[in-house]
Amino acid sequence: MSYRWINSLRTVFSSTCFLLRRLLASRMLKAALVAILPVALMPLALAAPRVASLDWTLAETLMALQAPPVALAQTHDYASWVGQATPESVVDMGLRSRPNLELLVSLVPDTIVISPMFASLKPRLSTIAPVDTFSMYVPDEPVWLGLETLTRKLGVLSEREAAAERLIGASRQEVDDLAERLPDTARPLIVVQFMDARHARVFGANSLFDAVMNRLGLENAWQQPTNAWGFSLVGIEQLAAFDQARFVVVKPYPVGVAEALEDSGLWQAVASVKRGDVVNLPAIWSFGGLPSATHFARVLTAAINESPSQAFSIEPTDESY
Repeated sequence: MSYRWINSLRTVFSSTCFLLRRLLASRMLKAALVAILPVALMPLALAAPRVASLDWTLAETLMALQAPPVALAQTHDYASWVGQATPESVVDMGLRSRPNLELLVSLVPDTIVISPMFASLKPRLSTIAPVDTFSMYVPDEPVWLGLETLTRKLGVLSEREAAAERLIGASRQEVDDLAERLPDTARPLIVVQFMDARHARVFGANSLFDAVMNRLGLENAWQQPTNAWGFSLVGIEQLAAFDQARFVVVKPYPVGVAEALEDSGLWQAVASVKRGDVVNLPAIWSFGGLPSATHFARVLTAAINESPSQAFSIEPTDESY
């Protein structure tokens, strides 16, 4: 039997088991299916779905639901940008833009999850397993609400609906509790992530960071137009005008940038740098789900409380943020 035929049979078998699990989720059909299924197929039908993910936001949410994907693209970069390592069981399937399809076939996933960014790969991925596309950061949809909706959808996909509701409730409660610990006199914030020594992403409307700051009761000083992902790409010279804002820098830095900023006249001219109240945060996935949102809330609150800025009072000003 040829390799192609073996893979075809494997895919059909995997898809059949996945369908059986979906049917078993129905209370009306479960009893009947359990009665007629061969005993040998029951463990496979009842097992958790095998999900492969090209998208890091989907992956981190699945991990938080205790349903880690069997495969994820660029696991090393995931750890660097998201700020957490993947479980040992998660297989690296190569680049997000060019996953290792042969490896993916060998893992026999029940479904592959992607975001619209990887829509061009769907025809090829669909030959391996059903592909589910999940959108996030949709224009005109409140970011936090969108993250909760995404969590519920992934809860259904992974058959972890109860865990999804627990994650949503715990995330809300944690951020609300953290908001109570922040000082009333906290300065307006500007959250940046450096692309090189002269340019940075500045996060505003429709970003994860802005949504979290809103729930924490913190003011985002960056009110300029942003792209679909909620950030503006600007030159450092544009940041010098924000004298009253406290800057929050989210890692990772590109290679050599941290050292270059020490000698950058543009960066050293920023008022927050002069005051010495810049907040430096560890890696947080800026396009993440609820796990990244609560991580940001947690480390930002701790940093503000551990190193408060100079006293700040809100007074009338002509300065426009």
